Amino acid sequence: MSGAIALSPAVESFLSRAHDGEARSLLQRQGLPQRRLEAWRYTPLRDLDKTGFAAPQSVSDEEAEALVARLAPEAQDGHRVVFVNGTLIAALTDLPETVRVVPVAVPLLADRPLSVLNSAVQQPGFGIRVAAGVDAGKIALVSLVTGDEPASTHLAHQVTLEEKARLTLLDIQSGEGTYLANPSLTVSVAQEAHLVHLRVQQDSVEATNLAFVSAEIAEHGIYDSFTLTLGARLSRHEVLAQLDGKHGAVHVNAAQLLGGAQHADLTSVITHAAPDCISRQTVKNVLMDGAHGVFQGKIFVDRIAQKTDGYQMNQALLLSEKAQIDSKPELEIYADDVKCSHGATVGALDDEQLFYLRARGIPQAEARAILVRAFLLDALALVTDEAAYALLDQRVEAWWQKREA
Repeated sequence: MSGAIALSPAVESFLSRAHDGEARSLLQRQGLPQRRLEAWRYTPLRDLDKTGFAAPQSVSDEEAEALVARLAPEAQDGHRVVFVNGTLIAALTDLPETVRVVPVAVPLLADRPLSVLNSAVQQPGFGIRVAAGVDAGKIALVSLVTGDEPASTHLAHQVTLEEKARLTLLDIQSGEGTYLANPSLTVSVAQEAHLVHLRVQQDSVEATNLAFVSAEIAEHGIYDSFTLTLGARLSRHEVLAQLDGKHGAVHVNAAQLLGGAQHADLTSVITHAAPDCISRQTVKNVLMDGAHGVFQGKIFVDRIAQKTDGYQMNQALLLSEKAQIDSKPELEIYADDVKCSHGATVGALDDEQLFYLRARGIPQAEARAILVRAFLLDALALVTDEAAYALLDQRVEAWWQKREA
């Protein structure tokens, strides 16, 4: 991993808290990833490298409850697991009897910088197992950060679904102030199991969010994920998904709405390691002001993975001349009986459509909102749960109103 800068203030602060020997050694040698690493060419961490991050402060149950009400109101009712500043808030946590809490055992992936960083400074997170045939309903996983000084959290979560189990995980990440959130989630979906993973990232605009997801899907299993990115000054959501059994399916869909100087990166590698599997990825970017979006998506088809059906599309809507998008969809195919496609488009609001709406008395801001909503519809419509769709729609509406105010 040449090109990394070691022993920067950020790395020194992480090493001072590191407790995993192998990860500590890797972090010390590699540092944080920089531009010369191909996978990080569009998202170097040079600004992050200049900051020393302390362990976050503890908060009271009352402070945590107020923070949830302010930043994650959707999780005030129902089953939930609440972390504030990397610590489980037991008083606010309520799990259904249908799930079993298990110790978290997240493997270290030495070739993935986010996995190395998380393993080095790892904090025990949310580990559950859903038994065979059980529908565990919906659980909200809330991770919030707050404090006056730069701090970092490195929660490691693990979700295991046994055969024919089902679960909807509502993953909300938010906070206040300057901080780094570096969560890791390891997912195992057994035969005919179905996990819906809805992730809302609306961190503070002074924060950095570096999230890593690793998922393994067995025969007839489904991992269906959707990420809505609204927050953080700098963010990267990295997904490694592997289809290990016939007729498995993985969906890694997303929408990014960015303004100001925000930078958001969605990087994915979907590996088809079994025949007759499906993967779908639709990513929409709405970029205002000087925002910068990044999409790096790769579909890898193993020689054994005949009759693969893979689709990947990235579309960006630029609402400013200063906004920019780097898009890199990629196919690597070693099987000869496959149906795979990928593509990327970049454009602005259609002046004729905008004129049509204005000519019918619709104000400029409302007309723009209608066209942006229409652009996002294809992505949001992939969320089939009505309650989840409404939640995402409300977050998008609130973000847009704040930007257009």
